[in-house]
Amino acid sequence: MANVLVVGPHPDDQELGMGGTIIRLAEQGHNVLLLDMTNGEPTPFGSPEIREEEWTEAGRIMGVPRRLLGLKNREVQHSIEARHKVAGVIREHQAQIVFLPYFEDAHPDHIATTRIVEDARFDAKLSKIDLPGEAIYPKWMIYYYCTHLRHVASPSFCVDITEQMDRKEQAILAYESQFVKPEKNRRVVEWLRQMNGYMGSRIGAQYAEPFFVREPVGLTSLDALVM
Repeated sequence: MANVLVVGPHPDDQELGMGGTIIRLAEQGHNVLLLDMTNGEPTPFGSPEIREEEWTEAGRIMGVPRRLLGLKNREVQHSIEARHKVAGVIREHQAQIVFLPYFEDAHPDHIATTRIVEDARFDAKLSKIDLPGEAIYPKWMIYYYCTHLRHVASPSFCVDITEQMDRKEQAILAYESQFVKPEKNRRVVEWLRQMNGYMGSRIGAQYAEPFFVREPVGLTSLDALVM
């Protein structure tokens, strides 16, 4: 089993982009940790206290723990300090696989988060650096889609989440302040189901989530391929 770290700029980004895969990985016995760069506040219907209740419930639904890094929402910046904070989490979790937001986005926090995590991967392997945990270089960096662009994903691969789709939706709806109370955001859940349905149709499944990699993915067999 693998140690997996899923980094999101704000609580709910991981659920939106790859909630089904998170559930599936946890069900398979992988050691999955969610890392929220910020608490996502302020928002019109939220507060730090409300948001914490929501992300705690979403984590419970998905069956995974999460951790808050504590950067400031809407002001995430690519800095040495931020890189080292993330590198410390990578080392403490001994993350072998890191999921991070796709690198093209309209939200500055998302772009900054991706750059921070990419560089933190390098920092985490350094031996002569004042960071907690043992040095490690995560082998796989996998990008998930939670973009604020009207972007049509062209993924490297998709993960079948047919059995996890309903729980993914429940985890998203745990964020009442984001997807229930704001009328304009209620359509997001329906749109995601449609998008995951389309991605599923590309691989012969009912629902799937798309992912992108810059480096070649290695396989030991064809057993995991959806046939």
